[in-house]
Amino acid sequence: MAQQHLEPTDPRSGHVGPPGPTGDALAGYLRAQATEFLRALRQHRDPGGTAAGAQDPVDAARALRRSVRRISSCLHTFRPLLDPDWSESLRPELAWLSGTLGMEHAYESRLERLLLALHRLSGAVFPTHTVVPGPDRGNLTVGAAKAGALLDRRLTLARTRAHSTALQALGSSRFHAVADSIAVLASEVPLTRTAVTTDLHPLATAAQERLEAAVTTLPLVTAGSPYNAEALVHGLSPDPSPHPQDAPWHQVRLLLRLHRYAREALTGGDPAVEVRLLTAGQALDRHRDASEAAAEAAAAARTPRIAPATAYALGVLHADQRHEVEAARFAFQQCWQKQTVNT
Repeated sequence: MAQQHLEPTDPRSGHVGPPGPTGDALAGYLRAQATEFLRALRQHRDPGGTAAGAQDPVDAARALRRSVRRISSCLHTFRPLLDPDWSESLRPELAWLSGTLGMEHAYESRLERLLLALHRLSGAVFPTHTVVPGPDRGNLTVGAAKAGALLDRRLTLARTRAHSTALQALGSSRFHAVADSIAVLASEVPLTRTAVTTDLHPLATAAQERLEAAVTTLPLVTAGSPYNAEALVHGLSPDPSPHPQDAPWHQVRLLLRLHRYAREALTGGDPAVEVRLLTAGQALDRHRDASEAAAEAAAAARTPRIAPATAYALGVLHADQRHEVEAARFAFQQCWQKQTVNT
């Protein structure tokens, strides 16, 4: 009997359609991201230069972070296809660079968020679901100005320090070593021998499965709770450690980013827009921003010898941002579960 050969489209072969992208596609994606990094670096060093479409230093720094995040993500998701010594030595350096470049923008955005919230809370009817008993707009308004000034001093100082740290980092030998590695990556990607014939889909699917597994650990059924008492009690306690309820959500945000970047690598950097991922990512970004803003309000409220009205305003602000955390969780829950039902 003649041997039966399964076609690529035969379900019994385990593959559907033409062969998927391999290590060559991954190499192309990494080269493109390395090129974007080098372009942003030139624009950062020569702001407003002669290059067409030159960016200001802030935009250039964001472009640097975007490319660094994508390179780092590929080193994580597609680790079996890359030289292990090279990737394991570069990954922590990329994490250091991305974190260093992002702090100034984070402090700026946090201050803007908190000041806008203070203005809203002191200048509008207080929300009926507030947990502060008997809110007094007059007292809140008196304390809001001083609370805003305190937050402005704290976060402006932190932003200034972050700016100085970023400038020092960009001039350091450590950064130059990272930049040199990325410059080499723009022309030569250290793939393993078998990478050029290895399908990327299983590794990208594994990234998606890690995301879905992490989502299953979240309390999605109760994510729409209008008020989480434990969140407020922890935030106003003397313990300055991060809120324990937030960590799993931050992890899901990280895994969602890894999943998105893996999809980019599969399509050469131009995946079809998936509304669910976009909406879920926006909700998790909002969650991260609100949780960090709440932590900042709580930290400011622990400042020694501040006036009672100031502490009161900061406590109200903290409660407001924790409500924003809950709203972001609910938005994510609605987005994710709706998609699950549809599929």
